[in-house]
Amino acid sequence: MRALRVLLIVVVILGVLFVVVDRVAVHFAQNEAADKLRSTENLASTPDVSINGFPFLTQLASGELDDVEVGIKDYDAATGNGTQKIRIDDLKADMKGVRFSGDYSSATADSATGTATIAYDELLKTARSEPTDVGFGIKAQVVGLSYGGNGKIRVAVKFSLLPEPISVLSSVTVRNDKVQVHADSLPRLAGVQLIESRFRSITDFQQAIDQLPGDIKLDSVQAAKDGVEITVKGSDVKLAG
Repeated sequence: MRALRVLLIVVVILGVLFVVVDRVAVHFAQNEAADKLRSTENLASTPDVSINGFPFLTQLASGELDDVEVGIKDYDAATGNGTQKIRIDDLKADMKGVRFSGDYSSATADSATGTATIAYDELLKTARSEPTDVGFGIKAQVVGLSYGGNGKIRVAVKFSLLPEPISVLSSVTVRNDKVQVHADSLPRLAGVQLIESRFRSITDFQQAIDQLPGDIKLDSVQAAKDGVEITVKGSDVKLAG
C-alpha cells in the first residue's frame, strides 16, 4: 500500500513537471514565432501569437501544430498603386494545420481565416477628394465616410451650391481583392437632374488590398460602426521562411 502511495505521488509530480515544461516550451515558441513574423512581414510592432492545444510538446514532435492564432494591431497593406499603403486595424487570423520545417525556419498553414477593420478615415483617402464638375456648373466632392446603418456606408458629399454636405447611402462589396463602394441612388438637388456618370465618378470608388500576411485574400466586407469589417481566408498560407 505504501509503495502504491509513493508511486502515485511520483506520477503526480512527473505530471506537474511535464505541464510546467510544456507551458514554458509553448511560451518560448510563441515569442520566437512572433519575432519571426515581425521580421518576415516588416511589422512596426511585435504581433500576438498563441499556439493552442495541449500538450504542445507532442505537436512539436509531430512537426505540425493544430491551431495557431495571430493578432496584428496595425498592418500597412499594399494598394497596387506604387508605394501607397492602406492601414488595416486589428487583423486576427486563425491558422489550422501549421507545418514547420525541421530547423523551424519556415512554416505553412493548411488553411487560415481571419477578420480585420478598415477605418472610415483610412478608406476616405481612396475617394476623390478634389471638387469635380457633376454637370450644370455644379461641383461636388466627398468629404466624409461613416456608418449609415443596416450594413451601409454613409457618404457625405459637399456640393458647391449648398452650404452643408448631403448624405448618400452606399453599398460595400468585395471583388478581386478590391473593396468597392457604390451609391445606392443619386440625390435630388432642387429639381436638378445630376449626370449619373459624373456623380458616380465621385461617390463610387474601389480600394485594392494586396499582399496581406501569408498572401491571405479578402473574402467579404461589411460596413460597421467603426469602419468596414473584412474577413479573409487562404490555403497553404506561408507564415515564415
